[in-house]
Amino acid sequence: MRLLKILPAALLLAFATPFSSSTVAAAVTEIELSHQLDEDRAERLEKLVERFNARQKDYQVKVVRRVQGDPPKDLNLVTREEQARFVAAKAAFKPLHQVMKEANVPFDGAKLAPELRVGLSDAQGNLYALPIGLSTPVLFINKGAFRKAGLDPEKPPKTWAEAQKAADKLSDSGSTCPYTTSWPAWVHIDNLSAWNGVEVADAKGHLNFNGLVQVKHTAMLTTWAKARFFLYFGRRDEADNRFAAGECAMLTSSSSLYGPLHENRKIETGVSALPYHDDVPGTPQQTLAGGYSLWVGAGQKPVEYKGVAQFVSFLMEPDLQVELSAAAGFLPMTAAARAAAGSKLLQADAAGLKVAYAQLQGPNALRALRVSDIEKVRLVTEEELEAAWAGKKAPKQALDDAVQRGNLILAAKPEAQTKGKAQTPKK
Repeated sequence: MRLLKILPAALLLAFATPFSSSTVAAAVTEIELSHQLDEDRAERLEKLVERFNARQKDYQVKVVRRVQGDPPKDLNLVTREEQARFVAAKAAFKPLHQVMKEANVPFDGAKLAPELRVGLSDAQGNLYALPIGLSTPVLFINKGAFRKAGLDPEKPPKTWAEAQKAADKLSDSGSTCPYTTSWPAWVHIDNLSAWNGVEVADAKGHLNFNGLVQVKHTAMLTTWAKARFFLYFGRRDEADNRFAAGECAMLTSSSSLYGPLHENRKIETGVSALPYHDDVPGTPQQTLAGGYSLWVGAGQKPVEYKGVAQFVSFLMEPDLQVELSAAAGFLPMTAAARAAAGSKLLQADAAGLKVAYAQLQGPNALRALRVSDIEKVRLVTEEELEAAWAGKKAPKQALDDAVQRGNLILAAKPEAQTKGKAQTPKK
């Protein structure tokens, strides 16, 4: 082998035999990582994978787009909206803690922040998937638009009442989109409820997010929509693009948006906590973490699982977590990574991270049942919210209908309730 390393490349190719080439090929184990990301996020994932592939020669991770109905790949990157389906189909996946143990790669899932492990661990705190890209909703403001309206950009609205006054001034100053939002069910049902200390379901798992606080909030946004304070662009991240282009002055969306916005610099962005209703006793409480998780397919080869374990270990490195926090705004998974992020990131880069972590403190951040995580329930909920905001239904009627339709879905499909019965991770 030492002679082969010394031979010039051309001479080596001339003497290569079918046996030698197949031996080299067999030495590299290919691991497939499936996803359903948009083009921008897929490109970032590719760059991350390239770094892992370049640092070792035994495994090559290949990024592929997931096709509905195909069996799981070695690794599967799952969005928040998909997670309930994967939880319900746990038998098709191998628990992450088991993969790491069998590969003899150090891994302690208990070191991950409890709020990041919700719905992804068993009663003992053992992870069956990795919460790789989590975030929480926050308020973004366009500082330039605030200055134009005579508002202090260093003092963003803390409450929804203050946000309404800001929206009024922004509208008077010529803003055609004072406020918008992405991910309506996640922001305005799940997190609105948690942040203001009310539940989305009772102790038996029956949905009940049609209470006074949720109805009042939905009615407020309906009024804003009529006054053109609130413009709605869609159920996913369409509003993010409008805000990034400078069209809107305020946006509620994922804290992970802060990195790209700060890096883009098309607008001067400020970030603040999600507004709360200050007339509700005990507010604010805490928001919820959600986002991407990484699942390992069952039935793969032992050598592939070893490669999977190495890739997971790579993702857990504190320095890499810092980079993901700076570039993508994701929450670092461990205390060591959080400490590293706090010391290595510039103050401006760490702003979104600090706001996000401050919001996640408190016991209700561990609530397991989340409307936005159960796809069919999310869809009917967003349909009813849209009906209220468009003035087609009274807000109370819209939420009553959303709860009734959601409970029928849960009753008809017991597996959809898996999310609600997930064990809370131990601290």
